Amino acid sequence: MYKVAIITASDKGYAGEREDKSGSVIEEIVTAHELEVTGKVILPDDRQMLSDQMLNYCHQGIDLILTTGGTGFSKRDVTPEATADIVERRADNLTFAMIANSLQYTPKAMLSRGIAGIRENTLIVNLPGSPKAVRENLEYAIDAIIHGVKILKGDDAECARK
Repeated sequence: MYKVAIITASDKGYAGEREDKSGSVIEEIVTAHELEVTGKVILPDDRQMLSDQMLNYCHQGIDLILTTGGTGFSKRDVTPEATADIVERRADNLTFAMIANSLQYTPKAMLSRGIAGIRENTLIVNLPGSPKAVRENLEYAIDAIIHGVKILKGDDAECARK
């Protein structure tokens, strides 16, 4: 079973002024796919705090970090930058595929700035902040994300092409 951490970037959520519905959607989807949520945190939209927490999870041996929030155009939306600060290899096609899928639902999907990448043995994927967009993106990409984690972890049976 792979270990997952969920990071919600939300000033209001961190202050206790808003319920973390998006983090709950992520948890619902990943547990339905037999992944284990071993970390879940709400942080303010602070670049250093976000990147520090991602690094902390990487050092704990988390296999997959899923973030929600902070991917828009607001000046406080810095999750992609925090992620870019720590990833060693980008996985842009995950993001491209999710945006392409989201465009079926709304043309505003093109405004999402989330990224995906790898730090050591951890895959990090930024998801949008709204519960609806999280569900649309993660349900679409979860099988590919799990396959990517298996490859990253060296599960040779998963690496073989069929």
